[in-house]
Amino acid sequence: MDIKKHIPYNNRELSWLDFNERVLNEAFRKDNPVLERVKFLAISASNLDEFFMVRVAAIMEQINSKYKKKDPSGLTPRQQLAKINIKTRDFLNRQYHCWKKSIKPALNQNDIYFLDIKDLNGVQKKYIDEYFNKIIFPVLTPIAVGKSRPFPLLMNKSLNIAVRLSKKGETNFALVRVPSILPRFLELPQKDKKAFILIENIIIDKLPQLFELHKIKACCQFRITRNSDLEIDEEASDLLMEVQKSIKKRKRGDLVRLELIRHCDSQTRKFLVKMLAVREEDIYELSEPLDLTFLMKFSAIKGFDKLKFESIVPVDPPADFWGYKSAFDAIKQRDRLIHHPYESFNAVVRFIRQAAQDENVLAIKQTLYRVSGESPIIEALIKAAENGKQVTVLIELKARFDEENNIIWAQKLEKAGCHVIYGPYGLKTHCKILLVVRKEKEGIKRYIHMSTGNYNDTTARLYTDIGLFTCKDNFGSDASSLFNTLTGYSRPPEYSKMIVAPLKMRSFFEKMINKEIKNANQGLESGITIKVNALVDEEMIKLLYKASNAGVKIDLIVRGICCLVPGIKGVSENITVRSIIGPLLEHSRIYKFCCSGNEEVFIGSADLMPRNLDKRVELIFPIDDKQLKERIMGILEIMLEDTTNARIQQPNTEYVKVDMRGRDKINSQKYFAKEAKERLERISSKTNNCK
Repeated sequence: MDIKKHIPYNNRELSWLDFNERVLNEAFRKDNPVLERVKFLAISASNLDEFFMVRVAAIMEQINSKYKKKDPSGLTPRQQLAKINIKTRDFLNRQYHCWKKSIKPALNQNDIYFLDIKDLNGVQKKYIDEYFNKIIFPVLTPIAVGKSRPFPLLMNKSLNIAVRLSKKGETNFALVRVPSILPRFLELPQKDKKAFILIENIIIDKLPQLFELHKIKACCQFRITRNSDLEIDEEASDLLMEVQKSIKKRKRGDLVRLELIRHCDSQTRKFLVKMLAVREEDIYELSEPLDLTFLMKFSAIKGFDKLKFESIVPVDPPADFWGYKSAFDAIKQRDRLIHHPYESFNAVVRFIRQAAQDENVLAIKQTLYRVSGESPIIEALIKAAENGKQVTVLIELKARFDEENNIIWAQKLEKAGCHVIYGPYGLKTHCKILLVVRKEKEGIKRYIHMSTGNYNDTTARLYTDIGLFTCKDNFGSDASSLFNTLTGYSRPPEYSKMIVAPLKMRSFFEKMINKEIKNANQGLESGITIKVNALVDEEMIKLLYKASNAGVKIDLIVRGICCLVPGIKGVSENITVRSIIGPLLEHSRIYKFCCSGNEEVFIGSADLMPRNLDKRVELIFPIDDKQLKERIMGILEIMLEDTTNARIQQPNTEYVKVDMRGRDKINSQKYFAKEAKERLERISSKTNNCK
């Protein structure tokens, strides 16, 4: 096949739906504990919400603006939307089949039940009567819709009940919003079992109490999804205020999806379609219950640990910091590597807390993209400012769906005396770096932490990431230059070690891949291994195809979207693609190039997407320490051998389980958890023997 004329490219949106299908498959897996299956089902629902709010919304905007250009896969926006529609309906059918026919029976086998009103006994009916009157009823606001009462603005992702009423032969309609402030499910009194009911079922049962003067003819649960991608004017005089205004607009963005209960009566359906001005192709009729995202909280119910995965307890302190009271002493001796969540994020927290208290620390500079609600990182930065350190924090206000949280933190940091900035014009700042400037006997010393993941202590327990601590001068110089570029008007420098987007990263990857092509053509050892969250960039895909044709063996570990198509003769026959979906979310980005047997390894914040290479401030950096480099290459090797959580992409873009014939069962995530404990035991034992 002539790849100059035809580039196999899987449509980005369809590839994303394939990824979410892999998440759903984990909910079907009977060897997963049932409450973990519940969690995977909830994740698949939450993922789909965001997909519609952002990706489908963007395609609809293209269609409305008469944009007809084809994407790299050869599809126009209208063709993409049609394929998404078909694939989504198939997905939803499988999703609800999983809930009704697979997970609910499995819950029942473990004495956990979801009951309908008709299933309740006398004690339970009395219980919901009291709960409705005391808790639900005071919160409800029935809204009549008529000639003098316009249809209200409904919030994004809100669950509502449309009610068709009759009085003296006249038909009226009303709406009742299921209050999101209350728990979606209620535990019922039940001996020796766990029994639950959804609160919308209680509300529907009590509708006569809300509309006493009317006869209730029908009711229908429905849910809407709105365009939630922010449009921000970066030339506004106050960027923070502009983001705040845009967040408010998100709640009333254009409707992109209407979900209806399948048995909705025709009159109520017509009423909703008319009031919401929704197209038929954007209506999804589903079984009950709507909005399966509630299952995330349900999966955390207490008392059923045996129905969950065995918890991965992070090793604390990580082996690299064992025996050191001061993080500065440990880093000064040699570079240190942390593999989260197998090794605790507390190492990062302790580092910044020590910096905040250390009288020799002069300045702290840090980028923040997403942080937790009660962030110990923010707490330490505030303490540092209060202790007289010069603290500079670059907060990315445009981190999607974390904008409000980041605004709150920005305001708190500013009040504490930190210098808060919002990054360069037109670019999201996605790099993960922390710089501590310390006065020592030898002079000024810079300590740096760089990572593949966010400074978020909550997600650090759920996401796999890798962080590096170093105080080498060349990294310190690069870090200072990077912050000067981000915070001021400094000209982008020539970095010694770091590779920074958007100016240098694309050309760097091109150089490294072309080097492997040259080595292969000269008969030298060649190879590429890449682990990312997404592979979308068309030019990078073309270059990887070229490398495959030159005989370069390429192993790709891509958790989510992968637009490259592997295994096509004459195009990508030397490329393998696998996706690892397990209890932990694979988030680290690793790039390994063979370099004629002198392997070079890089980690960092960037995936291979146009936005990462061209529209964001991203950072990747080399792992120079031989021991740490071997450790990361070992991580890649184990992931390539995973037979439990891995799925292999086929030339037809489908993903299949690993063929187990002649292979041992390997779960890479369990392997790394065990390895982290064993490393600590070896080092602590060695330390104790030396005393």
